[in-house]
Amino acid sequence: MTGVHMIFGDFSGWTAQNLIIRVIVAVVLGGIIGLDRGMKHRGAGTKTITVVCLASTLVMLTEQYIQVNFPGLANMNRLAAQVISGVGFLGVGTIIISNHRVKGLTTAATLWASASVGLAVGIGFIDGGVLITLVMLFSLHVLPFVERFATRKSRYCNVIIALEESQYIHRIVQDLNEADISIDSMEISTPRTNGDSVMVHLVLYMKRIRENMEIYEIITKSDKVISVDFLR
Repeated sequence: MTGVHMIFGDFSGWTAQNLIIRVIVAVVLGGIIGLDRGMKHRGAGTKTITVVCLASTLVMLTEQYIQVNFPGLANMNRLAAQVISGVGFLGVGTIIISNHRVKGLTTAATLWASASVGLAVGIGFIDGGVLITLVMLFSLHVLPFVERFATRKSRYCNVIIALEESQYIHRIVQDLNEADISIDSMEISTPRTNGDSVMVHLVLYMKRIRENMEIYEIITKSDKVISVDFLR
């Protein structure tokens, strides 16, 4: 598109210099994103994300190579679409569910985003790749603080309760209602064997903000409660 001036210049031309610059930028941006995740000991660190970013860059370089050397045979959207869907399968491998908590979603999203950055850099859109990398790092570092602040001010609470038998949930619901805490939703997991405890997932709505310890004391009034786990 003519008339658009890029901050870092136009690297869309098919020259050796532009190709080298694209690869170097892909390594730098992928390394920055990966280093940020690696310092937090996440599943996908510097090596993984850098490789994903580089591979995505290669895909777009290959697309442009076909377009330049074999006119009429290239479809600039086909291989890029395959990268987007393919990295989705890679991201699924980082997602696990443990103790009713979903872990690895941010890592999977980061992998997918780094692939998109690689695609942008690979076609010469370096400005877009740099911009998204900066915004993504900002989101990964700043938004958790915003989320924690909002969570502390929330009137909703997610709690997992382990009971000896499901019939005792009625007593807990009664105690919560007496404390002016209503049940927004309830999910009861049936034990697989006779010795297993009954797991109850409650989403509570409080008319005033309460500390977790206060809710814990209300729930554990019944001696049939085995454990209480609060979900963030």
